[in-house]
Amino acid sequence: MQETCANNPPGATYGSEADKCTRSVRPVAYAPMGHNTKIQELFGLSGRTAVVTGASTGLGVEFARALAAAGANVALMARSAGKLGDVAASIERDHGVRAIALPVDITDREACKEAFDRVGANLEGIDILVNNAGVAPTGRAEKQWGENWDRTLELNLTALFQCCLLAAEQMRERGRGGRIINIASIFGHLGSSLFRVAAYAASKGGVENLTRQLAVEWAKDEITVNAIAPAWFPSEMTHGSLERHGIEDAMAKGNPMGRIGRTGELAAACLFLAAPASSYVTGVVVPVDGGYSAW
Repeated sequence: MQETCANNPPGATYGSEADKCTRSVRPVAYAPMGHNTKIQELFGLSGRTAVVTGASTGLGVEFARALAAAGANVALMARSAGKLGDVAASIERDHGVRAIALPVDITDREACKEAFDRVGANLEGIDILVNNAGVAPTGRAEKQWGENWDRTLELNLTALFQCCLLAAEQMRERGRGGRIINIASIFGHLGSSLFRVAAYAASKGGVENLTRQLAVEWAKDEITVNAIAPAWFPSEMTHGSLERHGIEDAMAKGNPMGRIGRTGELAAACLFLAAPASSYVTGVVVPVDGGYSAW
């Protein structure tokens, strides 16, 4: 329940001038949508800050660019300093928002915390987190035990969890809720017959249930926690496989649309889950898979 002054427009969201004259019983991240709601009020992210991990290449760049196009300032995290700087510069040039490059190995827990602190100091806190960083080693399950297992779980699940905790802490401090979007996989809830990905599948299954649990625990803070579960998409992770003869055709046969995903087809799901329009959506895993998981 909230009380607003006369110049507070319908659907005003946090980060707007309306914040200055809005009093709430508790912090409200996104105001209700009325029949005169404009598209910017539904999906605009102006005045918000998004963190994207694994943001130097591929899907991470796609997510960062989509959020910036909607008006969000972005903090980019990845290990590759050179690539990260180039991406940040191009986002600022193309979208007119602030973009900062934070080279970091998020499996280094202290370095990860320092990177998140820098976001708070430079961009006034975090509103949106996209946990995209990950690895996907392949090979028989018996061969994945040990180093591959540990490395995969450490990055795909443990580091992701710490990023969720660090982002949520800043979201609570700001008192206006937030959005956490974890990148899972169809192989978080399905087995793969094409590639042997025991460690990856285990990590993504963990991501899916962690997403649900955090959604339940943090709902009272107006922090929504959701996941996107892609099928096959062209990316740095799948590049080597897609170059092998017949692999793309085999991937395509695995879903009703008869093709793999295309560049840009994940951005819409990310934007929806980050936007004011998804204020009552939490604890869900959104498959973007061409119907793969419907079979």
